[in-house]
Amino acid sequence: MNRGGLLVVGEVVTDVVVRHGAAPAHGTDTPARITTTPGGSGANVACWAARSGCADVRLLARAGADSAAWHREALVRAGVRPLLPVDGTAATGTVVALVDASAERTFLTDSGAVLRLAPEDWSPALLRGAARLHLSGYLLFGPVSRRTASIALREARRRGVAVSVDPASAGFLSGMGAGPFLDLVEGVDLLLPNADEAVELTGLPDPADAAAKLSRHVAKVAVTLGDRGVVLAAGGTVTARLPAVPVPAPVDSTGAGDAFTGAFLAALLAGADEVAAAEAGCRAGAEAVATVGARPA
Repeated sequence: MNRGGLLVVGEVVTDVVVRHGAAPAHGTDTPARITTTPGGSGANVACWAARSGCADVRLLARAGADSAAWHREALVRAGVRPLLPVDGTAATGTVVALVDASAERTFLTDSGAVLRLAPEDWSPALLRGAARLHLSGYLLFGPVSRRTASIALREARRRGVAVSVDPASAGFLSGMGAGPFLDLVEGVDLLLPNADEAVELTGLPDPADAAAKLSRHVAKVAVTLGDRGVVLAAGGTVTARLPAVPVPAPVDSTGAGDAFTGAFLAALLAGADEVAAAEAGCRAGAEAVATVGARPA
């Protein structure tokens, strides 16, 4: 039984998923299959949490006037309550996901309205009925959205609401620096990096060692390892290692980490322990890899 709602503070973006076989040929054409879908790490997490049984999922994110209605409708269909301030100046963020024959994705990102989520878009009333606040780390990479995320984090702590954070991008973390990021998230209940992000945050080459180190900075850590599963850590120690669910024919890894996070958080809210929640997350991640796009089919 669900023990409370989930408030996600993050982003919506428009994903352009480009699946190509051969590497793109410079200066000429390369055959590809191209799909445009709603995306955004925060929005994806919200949709997977709703798909995984969380009955009260809300998303706060800023969208451009160009596609706000489309994104709002997609979220409603997925069972998410959208709270989308509309930006009259910047377009909705866009991500081009280049997906190779192994289903690995590489992103080209135009943040657009994402990093313009402003303190006036936030209200403490958004936390009513929420048992957990989940922050997309993308918001920490811009000064305006970083202030908004920090305000939300402080208010959640003041109210005793659990907080989880997804670091979001090893590339953007490299530009920001590990120290400033860790200062912002110090003491949160749960950090959910992938292997590259965990290594970037700690400088340790082994993601398990990185998970253990990060869990001395925050309460608990779940490091996703793609087709190698997930490592859980708490109190400076690795507490569990779980295998990935095999995917016979992976299609697109875009959003697999978001699927893990959404299902993981939904299971925690339903009363599962971290191991059972991680098992649910791995199942959702496998489902995501078998479909095109970052949302539940």
